Amino acid sequence: MIDSLPRIFTDERESASRSSVNIRGRLKAEFLKSAFKEADWPQDFKPEIAFLGRSNVGKSSLINSLLSVRGLARTSSTPGRTQSLNFYEINDQFRFVDFPGFGYARVPREIKSSWGEMATSYLAKRPQLVLSIHIVDSRHEPTKQDLQLHEWLELSNKPQIIVATKSDKLSNNELRKNLEHIARVLKHDSVMAYSAKSGRGRDELWRALKNAIDSFK
Repeated sequence: MIDSLPRIFTDERESASRSSVNIRGRLKAEFLKSAFKEADWPQDFKPEIAFLGRSNVGKSSLINSLLSVRGLARTSSTPGRTQSLNFYEINDQFRFVDFPGFGYARVPREIKSSWGEMATSYLAKRPQLVLSIHIVDSRHEPTKQDLQLHEWLELSNKPQIIVATKSDKLSNNELRKNLEHIARVLKHDSVMAYSAKSGRGRDELWRALKNAIDSFK
């Protein structure tokens, strides 16, 4: 069980009806390590949440926004070049696992191959993986790689949610249509809108993360 998580209300009007997620305590987040192979993975059994998405989808901004920090999760100066799994320790109780972005056209074939091996190895073997966050761009059509990732998670019976970033760049009507379209394309019940800039979706996503971590035994 988590005994401390950040306050995650976006405005005071919501606090009265969301007392169940008003977990007191200061959020502590720190970079733990980069792992290039299975032997590098942390050896304890803390629950982990994986963040996956194509390059330039706003994955690092989402992580930093969730943690209310700047620059903890960083993108490579050359998109698509980061090859490691990056582990972040949260409140000394659970971890975020930041996957390399995929789908960048200029990345050499051998690096693309290493992504696939690293991703499938971790997702298949890691027993403390409680939730995968599949991140897509709310403005764009899901890619072939998005479809492949979603199908792999579904076939492997891995718990996942789909989060559409950069929702502040669309009107409410455009966003609604795009979320419905993404859900249809990926054959998923729903897609969660998120904006690192406005904070939209932060409360909802934290609740999903907490529920996943609390269910871990």
